[in-house]
Amino acid sequence: MKRRAMIGQPMNRVDGPLKVSGKATYAFEHWDDGIGQPLYGFIVGATIGRGRVRKINCSNAGQSPGVRFIMTHENAPPQGTPDLSVPSEYSRAFPTLTGTEVHHFGEPVALVVADTLEQARAAANLVNVEYSKEAGRFDLAANLDQAYAPKTANAGLPTDSAVGDFDGGFSSAPVKLDVTYTTPFELAQPMEPHTCMAAWDGENVTVWLACQMVGEARKAIAATLRIDESFVHIVSPFTGGGFGSKLGIHFETILAILGARAVDRPVKIALTRQQVFQMVSVRPATSQRVRLGATRDGRLVALGHDVTMSTSPIAEYTEQTAATTRSLYAAPNRLTRHRLARVDLPRGEDVRAPGDAPGLLAFESAMDEMAQTLKMDPIEFRILNEPTVDPERNVPFSERNLVECMRDGARRFGWEHRPRSPGVVRDGRFLIGYGMAAGIRMHFQAPTKVRVRMNRDRTAVVESDMTDIGTGTYTIITQVAADALGVSVSQVSVQLGNSAFPESAGSGGSWGASNSSVAVHRACVALNEKVKSMPEIPPEGVEAEGEIVYMKDDPNYEAYSISTYGAHFAEVGVDAVTGEIRVRRMLGVFSPGRILNHKTARSQLIGGMTFGISMALHEEAVVDTRSGAFANRDLAEYLVPVNADIPEIDVVFLDEFDDKANVLGVKGVGELGVCGSGAAVANAVFNATNARVRQFPITLDKLLPYLPPIDA
Repeated sequence: MKRRAMIGQPMNRVDGPLKVSGKATYAFEHWDDGIGQPLYGFIVGATIGRGRVRKINCSNAGQSPGVRFIMTHENAPPQGTPDLSVPSEYSRAFPTLTGTEVHHFGEPVALVVADTLEQARAAANLVNVEYSKEAGRFDLAANLDQAYAPKTANAGLPTDSAVGDFDGGFSSAPVKLDVTYTTPFELAQPMEPHTCMAAWDGENVTVWLACQMVGEARKAIAATLRIDESFVHIVSPFTGGGFGSKLGIHFETILAILGARAVDRPVKIALTRQQVFQMVSVRPATSQRVRLGATRDGRLVALGHDVTMSTSPIAEYTEQTAATTRSLYAAPNRLTRHRLARVDLPRGEDVRAPGDAPGLLAFESAMDEMAQTLKMDPIEFRILNEPTVDPERNVPFSERNLVECMRDGARRFGWEHRPRSPGVVRDGRFLIGYGMAAGIRMHFQAPTKVRVRMNRDRTAVVESDMTDIGTGTYTIITQVAADALGVSVSQVSVQLGNSAFPESAGSGGSWGASNSSVAVHRACVALNEKVKSMPEIPPEGVEAEGEIVYMKDDPNYEAYSISTYGAHFAEVGVDAVTGEIRVRRMLGVFSPGRILNHKTARSQLIGGMTFGISMALHEEAVVDTRSGAFANRDLAEYLVPVNADIPEIDVVFLDEFDDKANVLGVKGVGELGVCGSGAAVANAVFNATNARVRQFPITLDKLLPYLPPIDA
């Protein structure tokens, strides 16, 4: 009987029973573990947006019940400083409480350690801080004229790109579009807040951490403490949601470690939801100018995307917002640029499809505008400008079925019923509109190692410091290993999230599944060869390792343009009286390479499309420009979709195998769902109302002036 292949099967999550029964232990839930009962830390954040700590008085807090220790800049130990020559910002030192300067609202100025969380929090309220306040830069729009060009964009991508003569091509184009879109500050806001527990044993520190990249966290902690990596031990078997916000370490990690060393006891710290807004990094706000020049029959002759975004003065970050534009459509004259404007707010970091998501929100909305200007169907306009090779790198695509995604999606969605003119179709009080947008997400590959051991009883153990952020890593690794070893999934045990295991690139950037699964497959192939050469498996078992290299060291990534693709479709209803927007249905047709698990992949894409709805209609971290604080720093006022906001979402995969990406033909999935989905919703709102809102999110106040008058 032929064994059924496990790769691709919609298998239930192997860690599901642990999670639903409460047996999956997260960082803050570790208790004792043979190291003693932990104490609790609570962070005191600055109440000004820019300035210095002039005086800090901890006497009342120190006399509060249960308080064991209070740390400020006056007694914090020396720490390492960020080494900018280290390529990854997530591997650099993260010094905390090292001086009097306040760089943004909420930045830690003290740590209180007490017997209980309640005691620590109560005492934190008694820490008295006097400040010398300085004028801060809190408004991106007011500082756009101070923008500068960074050396590179995120992921080492070029800051600018230019092909042909953009200025000449645009000025001579018969049909032109020149528009500016803005996107606000956004935060990842996972349900599981950022937490840490640390314990010292001599020179060694063990850190129970909610993180997406164990290896990077270990390097950053060692650099901060100025010790060798071998003394740092990370444990993160279950991370909870991250969405980019747990790629790097933050204040709670370093303060838990320093606090534990000071009191010689384990210390736990969990950020409150309000602290997550001010102590964890944000997606930069952007101002995006899109210029398109076309012939009257719809062929693009010039394509320009200029992005100016916010950045922290102390930690430069350039989200690669215009980079996606470089591979999407054909045009002989091209220009993309990234610029930064400094603001005194929390540092920018990766949030949900960094760069691609906000870039496509603006650019795919502009493509819809151009199609409307040309009086063309938005799908046919895009297909007319489909490139045959990567339009800027001039290399072939490894696999590109974007046109098929659009054609198949149009058929399934009933695109032929789309209102031909905006603002004319009604269903009672609701104006009805259809919108679509293309999606693209660059596929990344990063160094990853995995170890697989076969025991004498034919059970297998997979070990990697790879993390599972709720995406199904435990499950897909189990499937890949079982498939390669020829055993059942019940015979495979996967152990993740521990720095004692081989180092991976972690979870993020939609690279986790492909990196880890390919490394597992290679380890299993090597293990099979070893087992074949043995008369029997020894009592201690037999091991083999598998690995993949950085994409720049893989010739395929130089020879081909490797990305994932999709087409998003949305139908919305807009209340003609109130401006209320209801997304009625969505469809995504995707071309992401081979699917490892159809159930978890579908779940990831539905989640991504939900993020797209959120970006288009809900999310906005509002800055109080007097103080630099986020005015809506809780989940009551920082709006994200709830169940009532999300309609039926349909996900369709094209059958693919990208052999240029890797031996398994697999690429990233999750973030592709958010790439373009927000623009599909925004374009549907225009089709329903004839109102083109270019300042995201699209809220009632922005729509009301364009709605038809209420009948008397």
